[in-house]
Amino acid sequence: MNKPLATVVFLAAASAMATVASANIPLVNATCPGNIEVHADEGGLIYINGTEAKLKKFNDNYFEATGHGVTISLSINPDGSPSVSYTGKGGANGICTVKAG
Repeated sequence: MNKPLATVVFLAAASAMATVASANIPLVNATCPGNIEVHADEGGLIYINGTEAKLKKFNDNYFEATGHGVTISLSINPDGSPSVSYTGKGGANGICTVKAG
């Protein structure tokens, strides 16, 4: 592979990784049934009960975070407001209450 092509391939891969790391997540605090506390930092990290969760971005408006035996689903509505729900063990699931700013 020649150097210019290798540079293009490297930059494309770096750009793809940057997209995953720079999520369009707003600041969110929510409480879910089962004493599950969710905190999302503006720009990227999501915490479940105080521990950083594994984040997966599906598109600019939908994310899932996994940790503490649950999956947190965060969607951004067209008006910019967040919606949070959870899925846990044994079919547990529900809507979380988003706390005001």
